[in-house]
Amino acid sequence: MFSRLYYGWWIVLGAILCNFAFLSVSQSAIGVFTLPMVDDLGWKVWQYTLGPSIAIGTGAFSSIVVGSILDKRGPKPLIFTGASMSAVCLVLLGIQSSLMVYLFVYLIAGFVGWNLFSPFVVNSAVNKWFVRKRGWALALGSSGISLGSLITPLFLTGVVDTSGWRTGYFSLGVFILILIIPVSFFMRRTPEDHGLLPDGIDDYDDPSFLDIPESEFRPLNRSEAINTSSFWFLAFGFTLIAAGLACVLIHAIPFSQESGFARTVGAIGISVNGLANLSSKPVWGFAMQRFHPKFLVMVAYSISSIGVSLMLLSGPISLIPMLLAGFFLYGFGFGGTIPLSESLWARYFGRAHIGSIRGITQPIRILGTAVAPVLVGLLFDITDTYRPGFVLVIGALLLGAILVFLSREPQMTEP
Repeated sequence: MFSRLYYGWWIVLGAILCNFAFLSVSQSAIGVFTLPMVDDLGWKVWQYTLGPSIAIGTGAFSSIVVGSILDKRGPKPLIFTGASMSAVCLVLLGIQSSLMVYLFVYLIAGFVGWNLFSPFVVNSAVNKWFVRKRGWALALGSSGISLGSLITPLFLTGVVDTSGWRTGYFSLGVFILILIIPVSFFMRRTPEDHGLLPDGIDDYDDPSFLDIPESEFRPLNRSEAINTSSFWFLAFGFTLIAAGLACVLIHAIPFSQESGFARTVGAIGISVNGLANLSSKPVWGFAMQRFHPKFLVMVAYSISSIGVSLMLLSGPISLIPMLLAGFFLYGFGFGGTIPLSESLWARYFGRAHIGSIRGITQPIRILGTAVAPVLVGLLFDITDTYRPGFVLVIGALLLGAILVFLSREPQMTEP
């Protein structure tokens, strides 16, 4: 069944495709649809962004159960179900014209749709297949996020501008069916299920497996993890970071327009972010083999904060190169999100229960990423400018990085 290539790399390929699809439908597409739908249906910006935020929020409720299923049965049934339901929901979004229907469909999509092939699911799977090479595997797997930012905005903007927002939703539904359903069939739970060991080693005495985290041999379960301070530092720190990053990604195109730039410039900016995100993967993968991830978290989100600052400064002086430079720096730091966060969770608590541990953190993280874009949209509706919201984004990124930096690897006690 398995070729000479270590099967974990097929799991990484599945992660690339799922991350690409997830970001495309859950975040990258949002800014593309904002003004066409708001103008066509007569909604407010905050009402429109409430839909994606509801999807993020309902995903929190399913994630607790999803994490346990992931540990016990693996990602295959989750990804298949999520892809099928997502396709149905995307078609319904293209048909509807009612705000209540729109919000209800997003509720279903978040609960049993794209949340089931989200980075939480597929990157937890990658964590189970790698230990020593985890940094490289996560960096490569998360390149799908970068591709979602690089490709989807430009492609989808072209579809929406030429054929309308309804066709845009239909196109996304077909895209999910074609790409993600096949992926579900080759995803697996753990290497041990198939007589393999992490990283493709022959035994645990392999020299390359020396000096690994103690949690690999003495993992914490969910109850034990919750009782550590590190769990809460990571949970709240990465929640603030995720909320800040999501706000920029969702509001990037309308922010660019409000700053005086053309709609296409905003779409190019998101793609520049994706290019930076993608190009940063080798940097973070290389750095994680040499430095503790929590130090790199400070570096990553300091870079992103500088990028958002440049975006804010570019509007008053109408300088497109500065705007795009801001998108690039924002994206470069953003590129470290998955490899750094997922590596820290597995490093601190081990592989065995990573699904259930990460699942219990999702309500916290998802609440932040659900509420924050709505607040930024509401601030815009009140002030007619994105500047206050984006200043708060900078603060969230820096505060989140500090909390992660203050975390410590849990001290293992003798069983």
